[in-house]
Amino acid sequence: MVDLGFFAMPLHPKERVYQEVMNENREQILLADKLGLTEAWIGEHQTSIAEPITDPFMFMATTIHQTKNIKYGSAVINLSYHHPVKLAMQIAMFDQISGGRTLVGIGPGGLPSDSEIFGVDRERSYDMMIECVNIMEAVWTQDAPIDIKGTFWDAKLTDFVEEGVGVGLLPKPLQKPFPPIAYAMRSPKSGASRIVAERDWIPISGNFVPAGFVASQWTDYCCQREDIGKRPDPENWRAGRSILVAETNEQAEDYVAREEGGFRHYFHYLRTLEAKRSITSSKERETFVTSQVNEALEDQVLAGDADTVLDRLIAFRDEVGPFGTLLMTGHDWDDKALWQGSMRRLAEDVMPRFNQHAKVSDPAY
Repeated sequence: MVDLGFFAMPLHPKERVYQEVMNENREQILLADKLGLTEAWIGEHQTSIAEPITDPFMFMATTIHQTKNIKYGSAVINLSYHHPVKLAMQIAMFDQISGGRTLVGIGPGGLPSDSEIFGVDRERSYDMMIECVNIMEAVWTQDAPIDIKGTFWDAKLTDFVEEGVGVGLLPKPLQKPFPPIAYAMRSPKSGASRIVAERDWIPISGNFVPAGFVASQWTDYCCQREDIGKRPDPENWRAGRSILVAETNEQAEDYVAREEGGFRHYFHYLRTLEAKRSITSSKERETFVTSQVNEALEDQVLAGDADTVLDRLIAFRDEVGPFGTLLMTGHDWDDKALWQGSMRRLAEDVMPRFNQHAKVSDPAY
């Protein structure tokens, strides 16, 4: 069975009222739980009011007691900006409060302005991520005495320990030995696929990369698993896409074509940041962004009525491989009725038929 999950950076027009944006994103998660989506992944950014969630676990905690089944994932928590002991304790507490519904999506840090404000060398952020997760796993599975000396952080608790009253016994997650860890891959053959395969992390293919890249990511991950004698499990693989299920194809096409619509704003923001990293000429940047946005709207957006979206989802899975969870992207609710209707149609109409197709076509179903 292909599950349906939810992912949001989230991304909104910078002019929107901060508190209203928070409430809207909470409402999206509550609706996702009501519709039976299995998981919700929320991103972390510090220096962009357009991506305004600075602490995904704090944000998600505000919805825990209003949901029943949905699991909560960070997508991603940027480990190079956090002390591993503090973050490990925070996640352990969240896992206890949520009743073991935590998924830990990790990354090195993607937004250059975040790296700049924290003084993190982006050339070392991947190494920092690996060291951070290693220390977190140690903290989740050990008690004092702990004495870890790393390149970027130390974790030492050897002197002031009194186990009789609980001092030195560190809070642990409810899930044992710790919550599942996930990593979002972006490049067509991500070098990170090796460590994802080796450490049994959940592979995630992002919603904002071409379908050809997604297919390459899965192929490369499978090769890495087989190379170390482990079977790749498609059920663990998450693949994201921007999806709009409208009442008619015409309604969907009109929305996608809007100059100020949510899809165009979403990809314009992403491609503008991409261009700023690598293109110095403002004219060349503008040309690049326009071209890339149009390509994304063609390749990375699945929009139409229920039948059209079903056909495009089937074609997408046939092209990229047998992902076990489809992550629909949470976009700005610039047309609330349209987006709420889309979520309902996707969950209640498209996905049951999509799974019928998967059952027939997928030998591993």
